[in-house]
Amino acid sequence: MLKSSLTISVAVLALASCASIPSFDPDGRVRAGAVPDAPTSWAMAQGRVGDVEVGWIASFEDPVLIALVNEAQANNRNLQAAAANVDRSRALAQQAGAALTPNVSLAAGSNEIGNIEGGGSRSEYSAGLQVSWELDLWGRIRSGKQAAVASAEAAEADYLFTQYSVAAGVARAYFVAIEAGLQEQVAQDTVNALTETARIVNVQYENGLASSQDLALTRSDLATAQDTLTATAGAKRDAVRALEVLLGRYPGAELKLRTSLPTPPAAPPAGVPSEVLERRPDLIAAERNVAAAFNSLNSAKAARLPAVSLTSTLGGASSSLSDLLDPTNVAWTAASNLVAPLIDGGARQAQVDVSTADQKAAVAAYAQAALSAFSEVETNLDQGTVLDARLKSLTEAASEANEAYRIATLRYNEGETDLIDVLTIQQRVFSTQSNLTSVQRSLLQQRVDLNLALGGDWR
Repeated sequence: MLKSSLTISVAVLALASCASIPSFDPDGRVRAGAVPDAPTSWAMAQGRVGDVEVGWIASFEDPVLIALVNEAQANNRNLQAAAANVDRSRALAQQAGAALTPNVSLAAGSNEIGNIEGGGSRSEYSAGLQVSWELDLWGRIRSGKQAAVASAEAAEADYLFTQYSVAAGVARAYFVAIEAGLQEQVAQDTVNALTETARIVNVQYENGLASSQDLALTRSDLATAQDTLTATAGAKRDAVRALEVLLGRYPGAELKLRTSLPTPPAAPPAGVPSEVLERRPDLIAAERNVAAAFNSLNSAKAARLPAVSLTSTLGGASSSLSDLLDPTNVAWTAASNLVAPLIDGGARQAQVDVSTADQKAAVAAYAQAALSAFSEVETNLDQGTVLDARLKSLTEAASEANEAYRIATLRYNEGETDLIDVLTIQQRVFSTQSNLTSVQRSLLQQRVDLNLALGGDWR
């Protein structure tokens, strides 16, 4: 009976096979030419998660930073959410592939039967196995499973990229907080210097050696410096709070940091190959999303074709539990079912159209991700050159400004120059030091951003 039912079903399916059977790409790769100007040697599916670690933070040789990054990896809420999404996507992939294997169920029950007008009652017991299995002739289930697997791989890559982003975010916030502390110190030094200048000018004014204009000028500069100090102190607290949030701590601005910026890692050598971008987790995720879209489209096309299901039952029924499994009380059935869609209001074709649009969107997103990756690397390499030149210039400017301030102070004490000249040079000293600190922090951030752009350390 089972053999004849299956033969009839296959015959009907052969007649129905005039419908277009979707071509299947086992790897779900992006076909040549789908991504304009992308390197032809890229093979994202073979450079999956795990090739690169967040260990590039160690290149900054700062134990405090390493400890903070590790803390963030353990406690950051966004990272925990990404990890949960990976677990969810893996479960969905397992769920999608479950239909490839037979579904076996055990059923058991009992009934009590009697007459309303008396006459007693009797019990009936039943038990049996039910087996069902859809023949995946057109690859609909396989394509659905492979789409779910590709989506899970994309989620894993997204999780790794979130790890990278959290590490980079902690490093940036760490450097900003240290810079804020250094800027606060520059502001405090300015206040201290102007306080001493104001004291000296006040003594000179009382002895007729300074004018009221000099006295008003120093007091004005001192008040401005005190305002700057208040602002920089607030900026430091804000920077520390931002870092504490990344660490998963309460933002109480209580984190203690070092008082100097670490030395930036060396710049990458000339000739770093563009193939290193293959390891970027966000590009891996984008490529896996393309693979998922291709497989989803194959699954949607296959859903328009007839489906064959095989079912079988084996069970028994008896008024006595002891006789339930007696061979004379056990029966079996086997059947095959054919479901061929005829009229569905265009639902299946609409799903094909949706999957086709998703496929185009995934390919476009992959191409844009690749272009953005190249742009980020080019921008950060260029910025590194600019910042190196600025650092050299500002270092020289700070040195010369300090020398000019020393000379101006000596000349003022000898009565050879005006106070306003001394104050002007003094402000230049502090301004140059502030700018130099900002560039030093920017250079550290540029190294972080370049690591992120390259998908890891270039060494």
